[in-house]
Amino acid sequence: MEQNSKNYEKIYQLIIIGAGPAGLVGSIYASRYKIDHLVITENIGGLVFGPHKIENFPSYLEITGIKLVQKIEDQAKKLGGKFFIDKMDYINSQKNIFEISTLSGKKFLTETILIACGTERNKIGVKGEKKLTGKGISYCSTCDANFFVRKIVGVVGGGDSAVRAAIYLSGIAKQVFLIHRGNKLTAGTSWQEILSQKSNVNIILNNEVKKIIGQERLEKIKLKNKFNNSDELVLDGLFIEIGGRPSQQLVQELKVKTDERGYIKIDPSGKTSQKGIWAAGDITTGSNNFRQILTACAEGAIAVNSIYKFIGSKIGKK
Repeated sequence: MEQNSKNYEKIYQLIIIGAGPAGLVGSIYASRYKIDHLVITENIGGLVFGPHKIENFPSYLEITGIKLVQKIEDQAKKLGGKFFIDKMDYINSQKNIFEISTLSGKKFLTETILIACGTERNKIGVKGEKKLTGKGISYCSTCDANFFVRKIVGVVGGGDSAVRAAIYLSGIAKQVFLIHRGNKLTAGTSWQEILSQKSNVNIILNNEVKKIIGQERLEKIKLKNKFNNSDELVLDGLFIEIGGRPSQQLVQELKVKTDERGYIKIDPSGKTSQKGIWAAGDITTGSNNFRQILTACAEGAIAVNSIYKFIGSKIGKK
């Protein structure tokens, strides 16, 4: 790895990869600690953009995911956080310095890294899914719901994100089918209570989507088991809400230790198995695997506190 000053603007003390709650709060604390840092992210907000209503974040009785992200982002930028919008391509390391390259070809050097890029949306992996993504198939109800006003839509999943999506869509679409492969929903009790009050939501249990059918747009889906005497269901839209998984490319390149599911193992301070690399948020095994906005924020703050101590007194007083 060439470290010629002509090829690089500077060597940052910290680069944060990802700008969900963990990355944004990490930037806030980095600014307060006077750590010279940069946030590299494909988008700001991560999966927090999904929820149309958040009721368990302190200081807000109710707030949308979009508004919460905007508020945290505004605070991070006001305190001096700098953001570079691009997707990470690869990371090299040599002599305690990391080189990060993005898809646009931009390269950055840094002394430390905080991985806070969250998880990628899970796919159901059936025929027609890739072809019709963006043409009736969506992974974000808050982003795309308004394309389906007074139309018939389906939601795949049975957890909190799927039930929240069904609730949100019930106020926009004509009819909503919630399709879950289990024999009961796994979402929190409060969400299920709200869902039960929605007269235009039909819950289909013990069933799965086996095929997605359509030419230019989604037309219908094929189910594993019959519903109302048919194994086909005509839909205008299908929202897939079955959780996420860590970025395998990033984990493999950094050679950090993970659990059997690919989540990065961290110690209580956010350190990974590799010197100079910390991780925070949904991509980690931290917070007892309790992946919430609040725990991601806490992990981002804790990791940057540890990074501050690692960098040492040269960054100034706390």
